[in-house]
Amino acid sequence: MKSNRSNELLGVVRQLAADVDGFQEVRGPGLGNRATNDLMRKLGEKAVELFGPDVAERKICGDNSLAVDFYFKEEATIVEVALGLPNPGSEFEKDVLKAIMAKANGVKVDRLFFISRPGAIKKCNQPGRQAVIDWLGLSHGIQVEVHELKGDPRQRRRSKARPPE
Repeated sequence: MKSNRSNELLGVVRQLAADVDGFQEVRGPGLGNRATNDLMRKLGEKAVELFGPDVAERKICGDNSLAVDFYFKEEATIVEVALGLPNPGSEFEKDVLKAIMAKANGVKVDRLFFISRPGAIKKCNQPGRQAVIDWLGLSHGIQVEVHELKGDPRQRRRSKARPPE
């Protein structure tokens, strides 16, 4: 793996997550959102400190409100911190679309670099997501990398089965 800003940012996210006691625990709506928002705020501050103010929350997808988490122009890389990637319903497709839209808008994009929780690589190797990843590379020249925070995959809380009607 070559050394670059994306990998440096990955190291920062891993350290920030490791510094939060129980970050990988399922907290549910409210508490989980606050923990994620706090992590993203700290990450944004650290990114500005390391890379300058022009890399975070970049609106490079055209004349709309869509923004990528980070864009490193010199690497032609979009970095998305997509903590929900291991989940069945996640921001994966929206992040892929943002990369395509940015490229169509004249922004140089060669790589979409995901940072997620443990379990994301396994989920992205499933046939549906792998087909999207393959298509993105073949049709748009955008390579996808999926990187995980340290630790074990989260144990999802299962809702109780409904009684038969």
